[in-house]
Amino acid sequence: MKRLFLSLVAATLASSAQGQDLGPRPVFPEADPARVELGQLLFYDPILSGNRSVSCATCHHPDFGTGDGVSLAIGDGGIGLGPKRSIGDDNHPEQRIPRNAPGLWNLGAAEFTRFFHDGRLEHDPDQPNGIRTPLGADMTLGFDSPLAAQAMFPVLSGDEMAGHYSENEISQLVRQGLLAQPGGAWDGIAARVSAIPEYRERFEAALPGQDISFTAIANVVADFIAFEWRADDSAFDRAMTGGAPLPPKARAGQALFYGKAGCAACHSGWLQTDHDFHAIAVPQFGPGKAARFENHARDEGRIRVTGDAEDAFAFRTPSLRNVTLTAPYGHDGAFATLEAVIRHHLDPEASLRAYDLDQAMLPDFPGARDDVVLSSAAEIDAIAAANDLAPSSLTDDEIADLIAFLHALEDRAERLGVPASVPSGLPVTGP
Repeated sequence: MKRLFLSLVAATLASSAQGQDLGPRPVFPEADPARVELGQLLFYDPILSGNRSVSCATCHHPDFGTGDGVSLAIGDGGIGLGPKRSIGDDNHPEQRIPRNAPGLWNLGAAEFTRFFHDGRLEHDPDQPNGIRTPLGADMTLGFDSPLAAQAMFPVLSGDEMAGHYSENEISQLVRQGLLAQPGGAWDGIAARVSAIPEYRERFEAALPGQDISFTAIANVVADFIAFEWRADDSAFDRAMTGGAPLPPKARAGQALFYGKAGCAACHSGWLQTDHDFHAIAVPQFGPGKAARFENHARDEGRIRVTGDAEDAFAFRTPSLRNVTLTAPYGHDGAFATLEAVIRHHLDPEASLRAYDLDQAMLPDFPGARDDVVLSSAAEIDAIAAANDLAPSSLTDDEIADLIAFLHALEDRAERLGVPASVPSGLPVTGP
């Protein structure tokens, strides 16, 4: 049914080619400079991590397109940034982070209401605070938006930011399941921030009369993300609003994107995403997503959120803004280049079965047991069976034209940048 729907949408788009109506322009929040600058400092400050060694920017750094340039990141226990990140001698992590670090471009736009590759955090008016999260009814109130809520969940992950077992007071609380409750991990992090005089001064200036709570920290971090990485002034935007036309190859790529290639069946609107979930047979490797009582290395995607068999191996459609900066691609970073991931879309099942792990970008992880493509024929068959995309065909020149169009979506949006120092006095972004 999904495959038929996508085919019908692609056919409709093909009839309109470059005369497409993308709908209303994205709506972004107004920026409060004091809140944004405070959020910038917190985003780059390792004080938010259990061992005071990892910041949000460790896996979402502007030098790597607000990602980290690798397929599966090394969080707590790593040293350095991006592809050069390595394992520290005194704090060996348990495993790589199971999914690719997504870019942060345009997440402040009002249309972004679903977060993480499986959408497990999303706007839901029937839930506490209007946000459905993995914490359910235990979710703390006071987050301004789903963006604010999702920005602070990584601090609860041992492999990402919290650390493991008894390494620090935050990881101990996480291990005990004390997360959003009074006296839990979020309160512990807020107490750390509150103990720093400069943060107290800045919070009083930005949010006068408010306590330094974890929700307040999350809200200003979200303000920073929304301001810093708003990217809606690309060559494409200017061409679509009466400015200079795109170069010939990019124009040809645009016609393919909204026509024959059918890309806009899922990558629709001004930000090139339908915010929905699709299974496209991306090869699976790494530790996967499993509960503590499970023993497998699968990542089944959206089905773990909804329980609906139709959502097996489905993942959120990424926006293509600045996609040229955010390699590698796929929920686990399976493809290192735009050409490779475009070719995968042309015949996902064949690409899945022929996949070679050499296409992934994986920093060395001594002792790792997870760097294996799923070898079970049954598991690969299950991923293939869930695939929504029918095979299609493009020439090498047409693929090149598509890539030229994707470059026309680029807007690096450089604003505040990386601070020289942070109020905790810790090294910016960690060791």
